[in-house]
Amino acid sequence: MKNIVVRFCGDSGDGMQLTGNMFAQLAAELGHEISTLPDFPAEIRAPQGTLGGVSGFQVELGSEVYTPGDKADVIVAMNAAALKVCTLGSHFNHPQAHFDEEFALYHRRAIVIVDTDSLTDKDLEKAQYHTDNPFTELGIPESVQIVPVALTTLTKEALKDSGMDNKSVLKCRNMFALGLIYWLFDEPMEKAIHLLEDKFKKKPALIAPNTKVMVDGYNYGQNLALNIMQIHLDEANTAGKESGRYTSIAGNKATAWGLIAAAEKAGKHLFLGSYPITPATDILHELAARKDMNVMAVQAEDEIAGVCTAIGAAFAGDLACTTTSGPGLSLKSEAIGLAVMAELPLVVVDVQRGGPSTGLPTKTEQTDLLQALYGRNGECPAVVLAASSSANCFDFAYEACKIALENMTPVILLTDTYLANGTALWRIPQLADLPEIHPQTVPEELKGHFNPALRDERGVRYWAFPGMEGFEHRNIGLERDSEKGTISTNPENHEKMVLARKHKIEQIANSIPELKVIKSSAVSGQHSDMLLVGWGSTEGHLHAAANALGCDLAQFNYICPLPRNTREVLSQYRRIIVCELNTGQFAAYLRSQFPDIKFEQYNEIQGQPFAVERIVEYASK
Repeated sequence: MKNIVVRFCGDSGDGMQLTGNMFAQLAAELGHEISTLPDFPAEIRAPQGTLGGVSGFQVELGSEVYTPGDKADVIVAMNAAALKVCTLGSHFNHPQAHFDEEFALYHRRAIVIVDTDSLTDKDLEKAQYHTDNPFTELGIPESVQIVPVALTTLTKEALKDSGMDNKSVLKCRNMFALGLIYWLFDEPMEKAIHLLEDKFKKKPALIAPNTKVMVDGYNYGQNLALNIMQIHLDEANTAGKESGRYTSIAGNKATAWGLIAAAEKAGKHLFLGSYPITPATDILHELAARKDMNVMAVQAEDEIAGVCTAIGAAFAGDLACTTTSGPGLSLKSEAIGLAVMAELPLVVVDVQRGGPSTGLPTKTEQTDLLQALYGRNGECPAVVLAASSSANCFDFAYEACKIALENMTPVILLTDTYLANGTALWRIPQLADLPEIHPQTVPEELKGHFNPALRDERGVRYWAFPGMEGFEHRNIGLERDSEKGTISTNPENHEKMVLARKHKIEQIANSIPELKVIKSSAVSGQHSDMLLVGWGSTEGHLHAAANALGCDLAQFNYICPLPRNTREVLSQYRRIIVCELNTGQFAAYLRSQFPDIKFEQYNEIQGQPFAVERIVEYASK
């Protein structure tokens, strides 16, 4: 097979994220492209075995992988609740629902591996079954290959002489399932064992039992010759890939590493002032562990304190960042306004989640765009960027720092839950190959007669910070005189300064890449009259949809300012469909910038990434 989609599904305590990540990482190390979707329940810990506590991890691997897949080819269901959620999809709470390929998380020729030990009467009751035969009750068609495996019993048997208590033994069930999946895909066990040893190197006591269980799972499939055929993926296609070292990386880790790389390239210390919030906290965790890279990470007492400490660090001459999600961005808005008025470099990473308020903290949405663009008082322009894959979270974190340091402005980088927790194949770059970063440090010739109102030919003010003799100054949140930098309440001066700050953001369009249209592989060399438009994390799904439709795709990473050729690109198409995981925020923004161009909208707000087939269905009308 060219591509395959696998979904691991079980209780929150069944280790589905670990299992899925290990499977995906091995696939990446073998050279396959991957895209993953960790799917957490919104509850911190729902009761064990209930529908609300089901946790999933889906991965597509192979060649030309754009998404984690619409439907799974292989399902691992660790309990009765997981089987029900995978079979009924969004209708899992409906008492009379049956398998329907439109809603199910797997297709009708899928392989479904089920732990038969988890189908007791008590398990079925907790998962709200009404009969003692879950397969019949769910209406699973005969074309689905159900593989019943007594995972719990087999795991206990494998570790009966280990001396481990029953609770610890049961935590190893996921490794038996993983070993069985490795057999199904005929993966090399020596690489899998090495990966497991690396994963548990900080907990060496867990290596031996988990290795034994995983190998036993592999041998179970091998020796019993289960009534399913092994799946062989095509050899990893390296054509067109740059040579180098590749790994799988999650978006939050890639973001953290992008910030670190930018600080190194700019010759600055990296300061992070942040407050824990789902799903951005992993960036704080990653940076807090990097004291060896001169990273200063402060966990502040709240969101406002986090951004204010970062602004202080920016005034002091550091590369300053703060991380958050939508609710935190709301709280930080006044302080971001201070950074705009003071014209200090600041990077704000907003990992979007379902909202408003607490909303769906573990689900994904693109609903903070207008807040990022306009969610501050006064005329308060800031740069807005959006990453479009887990891997290029690195690139756009780096780019956010570069723009902030070179243009003396706050930059808001939008990622989201899908990118933050998902993983993708990533080529590890060399620092020497990354773009140069030239902070807007005040030139030496201004020593002794510097004031914070001085600007270069682009309209960007200079950066001086404490400890620079001869460059002493005050920086304020009140409006300042355009010539002297002192406090000013003059009406004409205020208008001049508003326009100066606006111009500073607009001129950045001259230094960012032009918008590139992704031509459909289905109609190479031909011009399509239909254009799919997206921004941020929807790129993979829209790319796959554009290929299926035979149309073109324009995916925006630079949102404010827009690429300078945006009008030129959009005006070439008869039909433009803007696809977003919100009610149409980017479409509204484009209409405000190009009122003479007609835009259609395709929107979903279900806490999940797009399904490619639904985009294709809409656009085909």
